[in-house]
Amino acid sequence: MNQPTTDYRPMWEALGLDLPAHDALLAAIPVLYQNAYLTQADRPEGMAYFDFVMSEIHGLRIKELVDHRAAGGIVVGTFCLYVPEEIIRALGGQCVGLCAGAEWAYGEVERILPQNTCALIKSFVGFKLGKVCPYVESADLVVGETTCDGKKKAYELFADLAPLHVMELPQMKRPQDRVLWRAEIEQLIAKLEEVSGLELTAENLAAATKEVNDKRRALQRLNAARRASPVPISGKDALLAVQVAFYDDVPRFTAMVNKIADELEVRVAAGEGVAPADAPRLLVTGTPMSIPNWKLHDVIEKAGAAVVMEEMCTGSRYYSRLVDESPKDLPAMIDALTDKYLDINCACFTPNSARIGDVIRLAREYEADGIVQCDLHFCGPYQVEATLVERAAKAAGIPTLRIDTDYSVGDIAQLTTRVEAFLEMIE
Repeated sequence: MNQPTTDYRPMWEALGLDLPAHDALLAAIPVLYQNAYLTQADRPEGMAYFDFVMSEIHGLRIKELVDHRAAGGIVVGTFCLYVPEEIIRALGGQCVGLCAGAEWAYGEVERILPQNTCALIKSFVGFKLGKVCPYVESADLVVGETTCDGKKKAYELFADLAPLHVMELPQMKRPQDRVLWRAEIEQLIAKLEEVSGLELTAENLAAATKEVNDKRRALQRLNAARRASPVPISGKDALLAVQVAFYDDVPRFTAMVNKIADELEVRVAAGEGVAPADAPRLLVTGTPMSIPNWKLHDVIEKAGAAVVMEEMCTGSRYYSRLVDESPKDLPAMIDALTDKYLDINCACFTPNSARIGDVIRLAREYEADGIVQCDLHFCGPYQVEATLVERAAKAAGIPTLRIDTDYSVGDIAQLTTRVEAFLEMIE
């Protein structure tokens, strides 16, 4: 992972970043990336693209966003899968994910949020308070969603820091909940039309829907190759692809992931892999993992196992379902978006049996020898639902390991011990 050769400091300063703090963040990420990613053997050549993306994580991509705004476009920051990227792109916007996967400015965060708030919320608030995230500083609008009480209340404080629109996500999937959700999408459209100065049409929404679906199709191809034994790509690299999907240029990302999928399909045909064919195969499920949170995957794969699938927001939930492209009139197209996005199986829903079914189905499809349920501390919805995952896995005869963690490195030794013991059990 090379350091960027362009001097981006004037751009960062113009965005209002705290340059000394930002320098410290950028100094830390390459070390984490080197230790987790660049030490891998037999890595697909196409992953060099993601090495480049990471080397320019706050550089070239931010310049593209700044240039996009200068040309009259908008940038919209999001925290969750439930915000339809298709609408943002149709209205001339670039959609960027704002969740952060590292501890930052927690001292400042804990002046306004409880100490026992989950790491994901503390992290995105800390990145804003600490002025180290050029993505949030580039955003014309931030769109939140009520997926948990912690986020819902944190957004009330975040609204003092950035222009914010919050979508009310229903907590059930009954017909009346769908009506509410469609109305929320209509309100989002109105807000984005106001910010962008453009009008949503069937034509621009159809084009955007195909672009975003093509991104999902590329990720489907990449992850389908992970069914093979030996597995042709590490879980860390597959996770990284989804993490980058949240903020990279969509057509470029799609082309590069399809190129990697081509390479993986050749590897599968040749019987080439990144781990021995007899390596234990694990499915990881639970709360999302945002850059630079690769801790669990790194521990698992350095212990000799292969992560072959992620049932999480930074995993199959992001790309597994497409938006129906057949409707031609705008109301029907909005209906298709409503149905697709309400079909995502977040633990905020009750009941959420479809997610439990997905975990077991994917474990079987990818021939997983075990399931690792990984949740952030104080994430009540996923921690409670972990019990349901354990019950379903036990009934299916699949061993499980339950992990509660955060973004610190202080528990890596303990995690390593627990993972190694789990692998010994399933072997």
